[in-house]
Amino acid sequence: MSPTRETPRVLAELTELVARADAGQGGALWRLAEPGRQLDANLVRLAPGAEVGEHVEGDLDVLLMVVDGGGELGVGHPGGRVERQPLGTGTVVWLPRGSRRSLHAGPDGLVYLTAHQRRPALGIKRLDGGTVGLRTATPQGGDAPCLLDRVCPGCDRVSAEATARFCGHCGTALPGAGS
Repeated sequence: MSPTRETPRVLAELTELVARADAGQGGALWRLAEPGRQLDANLVRLAPGAEVGEHVEGDLDVLLMVVDGGGELGVGHPGGRVERQPLGTGTVVWLPRGSRRSLHAGPDGLVYLTAHQRRPALGIKRLDGGTVGLRTATPQGGDAPCLLDRVCPGCDRVSAEATARFCGHCGTALPGAGS
């Protein structure tokens, strides 16, 4: 009997995915891609010293678990003060929607799993408050949390520009460039 959407099953062995990835491979190592899901999840690797700059996710809470390596979580506070908290293998972090945060990989790099509610497909609001059924070009992917679509797979730097198609540092095509 083949599994259905309602059949629990193992999707990935994270330790094996990290071990099999090329040493210099950064960005998303794995993404949850099951049709009909209500969650999005990503396994991400940042190279040693790489970072995901300060940003705010306004719509979704995100759960982050460090799978390998370590680094620091930057927590933005009113007035511009940033508190740095250590991250190590096994650390679980709640990133509430609306919070200012950043990630900084340590000398061994940082591999982490994120999980959050899947974003709904895009819709156009009607004057009566309803929506017109408009789907995105990639209806199964949702929007990437934490600027994942702007993390360069070549050098792990995050593009400051949302519309950038190529990394300003090394020239590699960005993951969101094709959409």
